[in-house]
Amino acid sequence: RQRRDETVIMDAATRRNLEIDSSLGPNEAYTLAGLMDRCATPMGSRLLRSWLNQPLRDRPTLRMRQDAIDRLTQAGEIDALHAELEEVGDVERVLARLALRSAKPRDLARLREALTRLPLIRTPVASMGDSPRLQALNEAIAPHDAERVLLERALVPEPPVLIRDGGVIAEGYDSELDELRAISADASDYLNDLEARERERTGLSTLKLGYNRVHGYYIEISRAQSKSAPEDYVRRQTLKGAERYITPELKEFEDKVLGARERALARERHLYEALLELLNESLSALQETAHAIAEVDVLADLAERAAALSLVKPELDDAPQIRYTGGRHLGVEQARSEPFVPNDVTLDDDRRLLVITGPNMGGKSTYMRQTALIVILAHIGSFVPAESATIGPVDRIFTRIGAGDDLTGGRSTFMVEMTETANILNNATPQSLVLMDEIGRGTSTFDGLSLAWAAARFIGEQTQAFTLFATHYFELTSLAEELPATANVHLDATEHGQELIFLHSVKEGPANQSYGLHVARLAGVPQTVIDAARRYLGSLERELEELREAGPQGQLALAAPQALDPIGEDIKARLESLDVDALTPREALDLLYELTQRARDGSIETGTKTTR
Repeated sequence: RQRRDETVIMDAATRRNLEIDSSLGPNEAYTLAGLMDRCATPMGSRLLRSWLNQPLRDRPTLRMRQDAIDRLTQAGEIDALHAELEEVGDVERVLARLALRSAKPRDLARLREALTRLPLIRTPVASMGDSPRLQALNEAIAPHDAERVLLERALVPEPPVLIRDGGVIAEGYDSELDELRAISADASDYLNDLEARERERTGLSTLKLGYNRVHGYYIEISRAQSKSAPEDYVRRQTLKGAERYITPELKEFEDKVLGARERALARERHLYEALLELLNESLSALQETAHAIAEVDVLADLAERAAALSLVKPELDDAPQIRYTGGRHLGVEQARSEPFVPNDVTLDDDRRLLVITGPNMGGKSTYMRQTALIVILAHIGSFVPAESATIGPVDRIFTRIGAGDDLTGGRSTFMVEMTETANILNNATPQSLVLMDEIGRGTSTFDGLSLAWAAARFIGEQTQAFTLFATHYFELTSLAEELPATANVHLDATEHGQELIFLHSVKEGPANQSYGLHVARLAGVPQTVIDAARRYLGSLERELEELREAGPQGQLALAAPQALDPIGEDIKARLESLDVDALTPREALDLLYELTQRARDGSIETGTKTTR
């Protein structure tokens, strides 16, 4: 298990927003784990998901994983190795049950099968000796010949589910058990002989021998012939059409056989428990082998994915930067039939904050998420979906994406948004990657703009994390002129007649207009509503023309409260000094008349206007 300071830290909200191993939609196949997991064993799948949820920061280990994937890709033996790994199964789970002394006979049979496969796994891995990580894993996969031979000797080829019914321990493993089983095995011949003798002695044609768990062995005679039963026959059970008897000879045989069976079952249980104890002596070594097999499985899987998904080996640089060209979002690319439009990212010491503008549905969230997913894949040692990539060290990944109430926690959409924002502002570092999408949309326009502006500025000046900041507040684009290491990019779109065409390509600079009404029309909003919105938009734009020219400070100034005039200040002071609980109804009414008269005689603030 990795320590927190050894991994790229992601909280639950980040893992959910990035769809690491659970989908925001109905299809789990397009999560990162769903796309990357083609492991041959369940333990390989679990290890891969652990890597994805806790990416590693140790660069030497990551480079060794990259080299191993490179070597596996070049060797061309992935399919053969995958086939052998499939036969290994979930050894880790078997060993976990073995440690608890709860392993069933078929668990041990699976372990036996896995141990017979070890040479077939070690041989191809050993042939890739120029990969230090594969060589280390090959050495960790011990032959375990002693354990394999023990299981081959001890177990029948196909044991039953449970030990309680016997038939688990192989013949020849224990002489005492073999002798007890021989007694039971000879019983069939003896019973056939006894039945023939009794039928001849009594002359009863319907006589036959049988056995059940309740009454044991018996001689059965039809009801019609039961009157002719010999005197030494003792009635044991009466049926509708027959009588069942026991004789002294049959009783003696029953005691001998049933006793042998009980002793054989007890002996078999004892031998099975002893077998579990013997295997537990090798438990640590077996677990080390299982973990090494799981890692070989993951590395082989990542090599197969690199070839199948056209992934490239990223350069892991020690300098702070996140760069890639032709980057893709694997989930979106695989889910859609149309070609994915790749994009580039450049984040370094001279470019730490990107303000991203563009229309809804233009691809801003996809662009942000693909950057985080490329960073995650690079930090597990995997190849990444890009034409080229250089990834520096990242300590944490934060996301503030999407909107939703926390009904069980009693938190509104805006409260959830602000809680996640606070976490980012308080904990991000210059080595963190931050994705912030539409901060402030859960409150009023001016409050939202103020918060988005202040948060972006704080990140740019104080936190200095690598940040992708998507917004619809066009006023934030002026941050690039005010803050160092800040730039504008936008998702491109174009109008064709009345149609809006999303190009999904990232361009330098801010977006030149908003396309909200176009998107509303695409969503099916009635045309009458669109027309009314367009008229109202024109009116607002005319009213706010001067405010837009004044820049963001102008909007913030509009949102700021206006100072009260002297009369208003006096009334405010009077109200603040009141002890409301001490007022009688008559005193409260008199005070209301007094304050009303003073407001009429002087001036008082009402909203953002002053009345006389």
